[in-house]
Amino acid sequence: MNFPTARMIPVNGIDLAVYEAGQGGIPIVLAHGWPELAYSWRYQIPALVQQGYHVIAPDQRGYGLSSKPAGMEAYDIHQLTGDHVALLDALDIEQAIYVGHDWGAIVVWHHALLHPDRVLGVANLSVPFWPREPADPIAFWEKMLGPDFYIVHFNRQPGVAAAAFDRHPEQFLRNMYRTKQWLEPSANAGEPNGHSIIRLADEVVETGEPLLSEADLAVFVAAFQQGGFTAPCHWYQNFTRNWATTEQVEQRVRQPALMIYGEHDMVRKADMSAYVADLEVHTLPCGHWIQQEQPEATNRLLLDWLERRMRPLV
Repeated sequence: MNFPTARMIPVNGIDLAVYEAGQGGIPIVLAHGWPELAYSWRYQIPALVQQGYHVIAPDQRGYGLSSKPAGMEAYDIHQLTGDHVALLDALDIEQAIYVGHDWGAIVVWHHALLHPDRVLGVANLSVPFWPREPADPIAFWEKMLGPDFYIVHFNRQPGVAAAAFDRHPEQFLRNMYRTKQWLEPSANAGEPNGHSIIRLADEVVETGEPLLSEADLAVFVAAFQQGGFTAPCHWYQNFTRNWATTEQVEQRVRQPALMIYGEHDMVRKADMSAYVADLEVHTLPCGHWIQQEQPEATNRLLLDWLERRMRPLV
């Protein structure tokens, strides 16, 4: 696939590797999740460009060719959304449409809250809008889901998971990138196949089917062999910090929003009607990796929404 070539752009005290296509059109920023890359949008970029959009897909902070600053605090939600503000500034763009998947969706939802004047609309995959919890979310998840729930583990035993993934990146990513792998009943709530996610670095997963071709898998493996998993895991280690620093932020997304769920995703649907007023929701018959599992269906939903809801506003 003829994927765009990265160019390094200084933003917010770091350098982001940014993949652009379709200069001159309505700007759309694609925000990937964990553990992914801008390459996760390889099926969406040409479809968007063909319809006249200017596509901007960064390897987000800590990923791929982008900078990986030291220290957990460098990856809080203010830094992550600040990168997107600075990226628009660097490209001389006032406002953009944002599309996010997984952790990228969390960033996009918060970007709409923290920097609403820079966001025309949001389209998110997998992760719905979660309003700020009344108490520390890590403590709540630990009580409800136990110490092996991966987000709890990342926070209570920092560095352990990243070290395991670093030892066997190909095995871990091969296990992670599978279709419908979350469909099987789980003995431990929130964990794939009833196991701690850390075991995916060592065990062979047989549920579902491989998602990626060997060539595509090699792109992800090479990136994480070089950059490691420490910085990406830091994103999770900021849940408490993000909760503490957003107490005064109104939990209301006022931009038009599209939400696409995967039917077999471990991430559950949510009633967002009280927080996202202008919302359209769809579900596709796939697992967590929605835009890679169902690229054509994802593109149809996204392009239809963009043409109906976004283009008239520009």
